[in-house]
Amino acid sequence: MKDNIGSCVGNTPIVRLSKLFKYSKVEVLAKMELLNPGGSIKDRPAKYMLEQGLKSGKINENSHIIESSSGDMALALAMQCKLHDLAFTAVVDPQIPANNLKMLKLYGANVIQVKERDENNHYLLTRIKTVKSLEKAIPNAVWLNQYSNPHNWQSHFYGEGEEIIRQVEGPLDYLVMDANTLGALMGISRRLKQAYPELKIVSVQIQDSLLFREPCGPGEIPGIGEERVPNVLELSEIDRMVDVDDYESALACYNLLDYESIFAGACSGSAIAAIEKLLPEIPEGSRILTLLPDHGDRYLDFIYDDSWQQMAKERHLDTLPGSNNGTTD
Repeated sequence: MKDNIGSCVGNTPIVRLSKLFKYSKVEVLAKMELLNPGGSIKDRPAKYMLEQGLKSGKINENSHIIESSSGDMALALAMQCKLHDLAFTAVVDPQIPANNLKMLKLYGANVIQVKERDENNHYLLTRIKTVKSLEKAIPNAVWLNQYSNPHNWQSHFYGEGEEIIRQVEGPLDYLVMDANTLGALMGISRRLKQAYPELKIVSVQIQDSLLFREPCGPGEIPGIGEERVPNVLELSEIDRMVDVDDYESALACYNLLDYESIFAGACSGSAIAAIEKLLPEIPEGSRILTLLPDHGDRYLDFIYDDSWQQMAKERHLDTLPGSNNGTTD
């Protein structure tokens, strides 16, 4: 018996993707973070950051929580703040799905949507600037700051990291994860490296992300590819980086649905797409672990929409070697 929905966060199962990778000579395992009550891996840091803030006294019953989020973190915090009877304001941008906005309002969150792009032609820096202004203007405001809050990565270190070690029987050779905000990647990899010193850490990023290189344009899928390098990032902890694009992520989501009956979101798809790219160079008999961090219902207007997928396909084809940007002779 659980005391409340917050107690249901974590202890997600690991499944073998035995049908999707049936003909490969490696074993691919997936931790089902999309089964958290809020539908994403962000339930963990939202819960942990709030609990640690309450424990330390930084947060009290009069606090007004503020956060910048492209979607899932906002929803996770809205759920947790409602449980704790705390006011919550989410600073979002035009890329957030309409369903997410509706869900935030149903949770009772205040929503402020920025309109202007920043100097990188993204929205994140504009959102952060807005958060800092609200932090000064709202009485008892507390910005959790998922981008540099150590309780973010620690929630994954003590959460999924510990759970994986208990759940997995035998060795692990590769950890392949989407790089969304880095907190999960850093926390999980740090804990697993203690148990599996030879583990290779592979970071997946959507093309046009700023995590590991300079900007070249805005991405299309909300929640993938950060526009600001988070303070928790340690490049030395990452063995390999793999780029995927929107279309490749979408195809991988459909593969998960078709082969495994898993209705997953874009971050999940990007990890699967990266594994598919890596397979030719991974030694036979290796064990690969990934996380499926988000549910597909958040992406009905993106990945699972025919017109959006056609747009993503055209962009993908334009980037292939020999492409002439869609023009014909």
